[in-house]
Amino acid sequence: MSASNFHLCLHISSEAYHLALGIGGTKMAVSYPNCIQFLKISSKRHPFNSTVGLSCRVSPVFACLKNSDPDLSTGAKVDPLLDSVKWDDKGLAVAIAQNVDTGAVLMQGFVNREALLTTISSRKATFYSRSRSALWTKGETSNNFINISDIFLDCDRDSIIYLGKPDGPTCHTGSETCYYTSVDDFLNNPEVDVNKLALTTLYSLESTIHQRKEELSSSTSGKPSWTKRLLVDDKLLSSKIREEADELCRTLEENEDKSRTASEMADLLYHAMVLLARRGVKVEDVLQVLRMRFVKSGIEEKSSRKQ
Repeated sequence: MSASNFHLCLHISSEAYHLALGIGGTKMAVSYPNCIQFLKISSKRHPFNSTVGLSCRVSPVFACLKNSDPDLSTGAKVDPLLDSVKWDDKGLAVAIAQNVDTGAVLMQGFVNREALLTTISSRKATFYSRSRSALWTKGETSNNFINISDIFLDCDRDSIIYLGKPDGPTCHTGSETCYYTSVDDFLNNPEVDVNKLALTTLYSLESTIHQRKEELSSSTSGKPSWTKRLLVDDKLLSSKIREEADELCRTLEENEDKSRTASEMADLLYHAMVLLARRGVKVEDVLQVLRMRFVKSGIEEKSSRKQ
């Protein structure tokens, strides 16, 4: 269904829905048996939370659209959702775009009913411009679209997360995200303008490893860091990964303390990430592969690899 047909379908079904509820002063019962989960709050947090620490539980939007009775019109499925959002007095709500693989917060904007509806139908992050009083889709001029995987509402229904994969830099400055100013750095040295992405622990480690890799090209005196030694010695790096993997397995075989398991996993993860940097592979690439495997069983996935 095209976006224009989608909007027409919604408009017609919306009018029919409200007429059905109010004709002649008699209300008719309209059932949404498969959509009732839409209005419940999920008891589980999404695995890709960002560093800002989402304290509220969230509920997925696309889950209802995918699982609903196909005989129900699109409008009947979307109307209850749009009505459940707590729009402010201007008909707006905050929408935050987040990278589905890295968890990075990409940008923040405002949406109205039409913007959210457009995002659901087009799977492209769409917002409402308060200055221009018009809808705008991220990437419509730069082609750096944010391709939506799912949409989440918070527990108060007044904040929305666009969970998706960006085609390129999100910020108009060319930065990966719009959040690159550290408050601590600014307070400590306000005269120095330093761009520092809001990275999670995993990506801060990756950033440090890549920084050490870049430093290899410049001649520096003194003893090289352990990371640099690993980056220039493939045999050493491979042997350390095998060693750390064996030690991690021993924590299971010998029933060691949980803290020991966490420590050995940290060692293995670090050395594996050095190998990724050595091969020019990003952690984001690995997570994307994992996400693509969610829709198939492990047995099917292994069989496809053999083929």
